[in-house]
Amino acid sequence: MATPAHVPEPDVPGIGDGPVLRRRELGQASARSLLLTVLGEFVRPAGEPVWTRALLEVLGSLDVEPKSARQALARTAAEGLLRSDRDGRRVRWSLTAAGDRLLSEGAERIYGFGAPAKAWDGRWLVLLASVPESRRQLRHRLRTRLAWAGLGSPAPGVWVSPDPGKEPEVAAVLDELDLGGMSSSFVGRYGAIGRAGDVVAQAWDLNRVEQAYSEFLDEFGPDAAGDAEPAGGVLARQVQLVHAWRRFPFLDPELPAELLPEQWAGTRAAQLFATLHARWDPAARARWAELAAQG
Repeated sequence: MATPAHVPEPDVPGIGDGPVLRRRELGQASARSLLLTVLGEFVRPAGEPVWTRALLEVLGSLDVEPKSARQALARTAAEGLLRSDRDGRRVRWSLTAAGDRLLSEGAERIYGFGAPAKAWDGRWLVLLASVPESRRQLRHRLRTRLAWAGLGSPAPGVWVSPDPGKEPEVAAVLDELDLGGMSSSFVGRYGAIGRAGDVVAQAWDLNRVEQAYSEFLDEFGPDAAGDAEPAGGVLARQVQLVHAWRRFPFLDPELPAELLPEQWAGTRAAQLFATLHARWDPAARARWAELAAQG
């Protein structure tokens, strides 16, 4: 995986895919990525093994065919995130230590994302880190890891963030990729030349990020004023909600309000996610407990 070992692979479609983005994300999401969402949302908190039947039923409610669901289980187990044990013809699945760590840290990132930003002191973190063209795989890993940390690149080999507190995280990424010896970082305020807004425009495509937020609002907005039990079942709908939301920590650098457009859609989307998740969670977990008990 290109993302850190402790972070769930975001399976993020291209932000520039236009109006098909929401349908692709929610209607054609990969079986494995949906499985990771189910594992993180229900299996990890329960702390109990789960039978194949329960997982197949939940994934089936999300239009995943049984064959694809079983393949996703096998692939996830092959990656060391799940282990299985058999009772006659039945199989149950448990998270491995690596799987539990991955999903726990991913959940922390997902549910901590979208909180009101702290006041910005105007300082920037600037990183100079280049990788030779001949090492394309390493370049891709560096780009993915730094993007996950919220950094943007306004020019080749240059990465920036308005959060200097990310420097230890960035240093850990560079050390892990053995790039610490060929990188440099600086922390300071923007100078008198140019405008900070220009750097933001060069480093991040906020229009496309806002488009993704708008599509999230379109998909889930009507339910905000609807019944507590959404159409299609509360369990499936909650999986769709979390699955759609978990891409945003990868897409949105969480810039200070001073650097964002007015009426930023991300603020409304975060409020909607928190509202719907709190509303649906009790019923969704009760339904999950029923499925898990059936075996």
